[in-house]
Amino acid sequence: MRSLALLLATATLAAAYDNGHRDIYHDNYGQDLRRRNIVYDGHIADSYDFVVVGGGTAGLAIASRLSEDSNTTVLVLEAGDTGDAVADSIICPPILLAYVGGGDRAPSPQRATEAHRTRATAGGHCQTRFAFSPRLVSTPLTSFPDVPVNAYYSGLPGTSYDWQYTTVKQPNAGNRVLPWARGKVLGGSSAMNGMYTVRPSKIEVDAWAGLIDSGSDKWNWDALFTNMKESEKFTPPSSDVQATGNIKYDAASRGTSGPVHATYPGYMVPIVGNWTTTLADIGVAVANDAYGGEGWGAFIASSSINPSNWTRSYSRSAYIDPLPPRTNLAVLPNATVTRILFDNSNKNNLTATGVEWAASANADRQTVKVNKEVILAGGTIGSPHVLMLSGVGPADVLKSAGVDVKLDLPGVGQHVQDHISTQVTWKTNAQTANSLRAQNLAAGSGNSPAFLSFINSATAYVNVTDLLGFDFAPQFRQQVADALPSALATVPSKSDEVKKGYQALYNTTLNTLLNSPVGLIEILLSLTGAPASDGSNTIGIQAALQHPFSHGQIYITSSDPFTPPAIDPQYLSHNADVVILREGLKLVRKIGNTAPLSGVMGDEITPGPSVQSDDDWDKWLANVVGTEYHPSCSLAMLPRELGGVVDADLKVYGLANVRVADASVFPIQFSAHLQAPVYGLAEQAAKLIRATYNGVGWPSANQSSGNASASGSSSSDAPKPTAGNQQQDQNGAASMRASLGLAFASVLAALLL
Repeated sequence: MRSLALLLATATLAAAYDNGHRDIYHDNYGQDLRRRNIVYDGHIADSYDFVVVGGGTAGLAIASRLSEDSNTTVLVLEAGDTGDAVADSIICPPILLAYVGGGDRAPSPQRATEAHRTRATAGGHCQTRFAFSPRLVSTPLTSFPDVPVNAYYSGLPGTSYDWQYTTVKQPNAGNRVLPWARGKVLGGSSAMNGMYTVRPSKIEVDAWAGLIDSGSDKWNWDALFTNMKESEKFTPPSSDVQATGNIKYDAASRGTSGPVHATYPGYMVPIVGNWTTTLADIGVAVANDAYGGEGWGAFIASSSINPSNWTRSYSRSAYIDPLPPRTNLAVLPNATVTRILFDNSNKNNLTATGVEWAASANADRQTVKVNKEVILAGGTIGSPHVLMLSGVGPADVLKSAGVDVKLDLPGVGQHVQDHISTQVTWKTNAQTANSLRAQNLAAGSGNSPAFLSFINSATAYVNVTDLLGFDFAPQFRQQVADALPSALATVPSKSDEVKKGYQALYNTTLNTLLNSPVGLIEILLSLTGAPASDGSNTIGIQAALQHPFSHGQIYITSSDPFTPPAIDPQYLSHNADVVILREGLKLVRKIGNTAPLSGVMGDEITPGPSVQSDDDWDKWLANVVGTEYHPSCSLAMLPRELGGVVDADLKVYGLANVRVADASVFPIQFSAHLQAPVYGLAEQAAKLIRATYNGVGWPSANQSSGNASASGSSSSDAPKPTAGNQQQDQNGAASMRASLGLAFASVLAALLL
């Protein structure tokens, strides 16, 4: 009855939605996508049990799980559009996502434009064979729903689907302003990232759990591992791809029935097969199972690709699109949250009563009431931004921006950490993914979806002894220990609590991570880079800093919610980061000059033979380093006396009913791409919340999810209900009545909407 009441109480917000919805469309089967719980006309109810702020990687996962309880109402407010109009740029793995920068770097708007011109001249109707797929057919790509060939070589960075954030000038990185692309679309950055599915290591996750009170059973490795598996549906590579790429994996460490697909590309460039052999020859361990808690050494990573159609698997396609109509779930795009509203009667424990939002800077502000909780899932930038706009954060920052201080919480926006990277590039006469694509287009033969699913995946995480050797590594650790007093002076906060937190994180990195096999540098092989100036094919190998000692901040400069916050990661402000990244780049050069990989390498293009000394490397990298787009830690899960913002239950200190569930709560960076741990975090967050309100208590961290095996690999597979779904599992008769009620409500919804 509650879902029916929700429909009957629906408030018309068309006036506030005066910009309309740019992305309304019908899919190739003529199905109106409103049936998938996305609100296209601005009509929502006046109150919901849970309001999720941000429809990104974590937000949509949490909303899907919470709405499994049919008597719970859930609203998602997403600032970006649905992505429907650019679905092909999202779901088709763009081969240029990892261009010269490698990793998660997306193509620049200029490169995307060049790629668009290239594909436009090749004609729009490409006859192709699925030469690398089990289904060998000859068919035009345009006949496949949502997979037109024109979409494969352009991504979303630099478009209106990107927040287009930038940092403040970075004095230790050439005094440059650097881009921080983040997804402004349903699915968030999972709709535009490089699709790497890489997990952190047990050592790192247990170090996180050790930093917080009462967190060992909720955030240790066993708990996160269980939840990462529950989010995942792993499909092994074909035998040909496995042999070509020299891929090793252990299926026992992977999920089998989760909503997010993970697999290997449908085609493997032969050079990849030289990767692990080359790394082994220089003494880097080869991982037999990088997903079971020991994510170091060299391996071939899986990616978030749906092997049934070789498309991107991301939070919307995984957690929302497959759902049947749920009248207790509403996902509202084009709704920027401007602030959270509080009942101030208890100054020590403010209660959120509503969320204010607007369709645009010029639109009227609207308010939706909150019955139970607000869940912030706006990401490392968005979530602290909303808190500060709401009057929760460092008092000096809020006052300077003209925001009334509701709660002085100095850790908001602090402890910001990011992965930074650059690469060494060589000319090559060998075939790369980019050259093979160009040849196919020039021949008029097109490129199959299986071929175009190729994404850079040859990876290695190297530790301090791999970088510095057994002799110098202890000396380096001592130098880092001695540098703590001067490092504390770089903390961008006046708060003693925040400085104590930095010291705790510093010592954890120094004493736990630097003394372990955990990677300090990620090394990635890039086979998708643009040709050299003389037309030669290129190969790049990237080095990316994983555990920075340089921490920064995110802060507001205005009370206007449509003014972006200032982002200052303080790149390379600690000399240890310079040393680690420099030694990583030296190792990259060594890898490129080691057989068998060296057999396909030509002349080094960048930085070139003129860069030899440590000083040469330091000067060069400062002017070329950029982000891997993995920011985290801005609302760190730490004790409040250490500048923490959330506790082990993800609840914001001093707020009765506001939680945060996204990458901002990680207190330390991981040697991993963040997508997989964020999905695991979201699954765990949903369990915590449901246990709170379902009266079932907190489940064991090792409890089986109870998920049934998925019926197939189709993108239409709906997420299987988790074990926390008590209301629907306890009484079969009640479930039947609820189903009948939902069916009736669905008919009414069709009439109302």
